[in-house]
Amino acid sequence: MKPLVRNAVLSNYLELSRSLGIDPQVLMKQVGLDAVGLSVPDRWISGAAVTQLLERSAAAAQRADFGLLLAERRRFSTLGPISLVLREEPDARSALELLLRHEHTYNEMLRSRLSEVGGVATLKVGLEPVEGGDARQAVELAVGAFHRFLRGFLGSRWQPLSVCFTHAAPDDPGTHRRLFGPVVEFDREFNGIVLYADDLDTPNALSDPMLRTYAQQYFASIAVTRETTELDRVRELIEVLLPTGRCSIDQVAGSLGVDRRTVHRHLAASGETFSSLVNATRGRLAAQLVASPRRSLTEISGLLGFSAPSAFSRWFRDNFGESPRQWRAAQAGKR
Repeated sequence: MKPLVRNAVLSNYLELSRSLGIDPQVLMKQVGLDAVGLSVPDRWISGAAVTQLLERSAAAAQRADFGLLLAERRRFSTLGPISLVLREEPDARSALELLLRHEHTYNEMLRSRLSEVGGVATLKVGLEPVEGGDARQAVELAVGAFHRFLRGFLGSRWQPLSVCFTHAAPDDPGTHRRLFGPVVEFDREFNGIVLYADDLDTPNALSDPMLRTYAQQYFASIAVTRETTELDRVRELIEVLLPTGRCSIDQVAGSLGVDRRTVHRHLAASGETFSSLVNATRGRLAAQLVASPRRSLTEISGLLGFSAPSAFSRWFRDNFGESPRQWRAAQAGKR
């Protein structure tokens, strides 16, 4: 399947869009994404859709610096579980190498590499190509995020030798100059950051050797591997889409950047169908939601993607052997 990215790549996207006077929900809908899903940062969505969203947002806001403004709002925690390990690395070099080695745990579109020659280190930031579209904003978001990451280790006064972009300069490069200083360059042969190699040897004053061991063990136990199955991805998307009322195989396929036949093929290889996954996900969520008296059954019906409470009641009886109200009463009696 086509590369995915964590929802967290759009961290603060809604807030930035509103501050610039554009409607993020309309733009997200145009590319097959859902604003509701952004509340779960570890969910995976189509990288191509995110790239298109950033371009459309920049155009709608008439801000060629949209990607950089989003990068500026990045936090260390945006990287997900790996951020716990990075904080404990002994120096900037070790942290950066770890980040590059595990790119697939937070962004499958990234293809970055670090090289050193003659005392100069070059971080080249690459992205998987997107069919029929520009990726300027996604590139600037990625480079801006790496720049912000390095400053987190090297200090706010740190200055690279150059910050490079292959695309032409915007009409107003003010934001680029503000974030990167006078060293930003356009129309270069690569996207990335050039710095003195010994900058990377800067010790991490916050590193705790004992905590580093624990952090590494924790990350090793939960890290997403490259073999994460399509079944897992489809299951996660179903859970996100159910409350929207638009949980269909077409919607899931669009979020994954493939067609519905591809989704069917991958599910069949695992002995599943889309309907079986939807039903299993509903069953798991229903057991949690109905057991709690804090939500009405009508509200739960909507959260599980049913068009009417009566349809939810029929489904629940078929799967649990009794009505939601009876099942809730029985669970309350067990407490």
